[in-house]
Amino acid sequence: MAVEKVFVYNNTSIVQDEILAHRLGLIPIRADPRLFEYKNQGDEEGTEIDTLQFQLKIKCSRNPHSAKESSDPNELYINHKVYSKHITWVPLGNQADLFPDADLRPVHDDILIAQLRPGQEIDVLMHCVKGIGKDHAKFSPVATASYRLLPDITLLQPIEGEAAETLKKCFSPGVIEIQNIKGKKVARVANARMDTFSREIFRHDDLKNLVRLARVRDHYIFSVESTGVLPPDVLVSEAIKVLIGKCRRFLDELDSNHME
Repeated sequence: MAVEKVFVYNNTSIVQDEILAHRLGLIPIRADPRLFEYKNQGDEEGTEIDTLQFQLKIKCSRNPHSAKESSDPNELYINHKVYSKHITWVPLGNQADLFPDADLRPVHDDILIAQLRPGQEIDVLMHCVKGIGKDHAKFSPVATASYRLLPDITLLQPIEGEAAETLKKCFSPGVIEIQNIKGKKVARVANARMDTFSREIFRHDDLKNLVRLARVRDHYIFSVESTGVLPPDVLVSEAIKVLIGKCRRFLDELDSNHME
């Protein structure tokens, strides 16, 4: 869910209406999109099953209790910074009954939208709809997604003493650990998964031939970072469902072409 339409009733800030609408559209909304339907093309008015309505109404004024010699805007003005926490949900239709316990609001409360001065105000109404990242990035619940192969680190011979300490510093924290065996410091691979392949080891001529770096070719590590709309594990499971649906449609197309 993301802001699709912004109805500006009053905006006397220095931020133009178009820029303000763009900033509002990129704020992630904490609402489960699986509870809503896609809005039909051509529908101007939203309904309770496909639209969420939010309002941002705030006005800046002077703080009568501020010190006369103060020059800090935080002391001089009230509501001079407009944050995402000022956005409030306005239920449409019977949404108040459908989502009695839902905490429908921006994911983060501290996103700065605009700055005001006394007498300036913002009064807008926003309509949020369901969409996909292919149409616009604002609909994507994923911030970053990447994958890598599982690192495979092998010590070709025992590494002891100061060389073990140097080896530990060549890798990411947690990859190499030092064991005390019969009074000697001995290095061992603790968790190769945490390695980032910095290749720092190859800067040390006395160590680079004692370690073999490789990757497990059939072991992939996927990293998915959420914008906060849905947990990462839910995002992965939902993405797999979409992939399965695409595969089924492709197979159906193959079957239909084969029959023709």
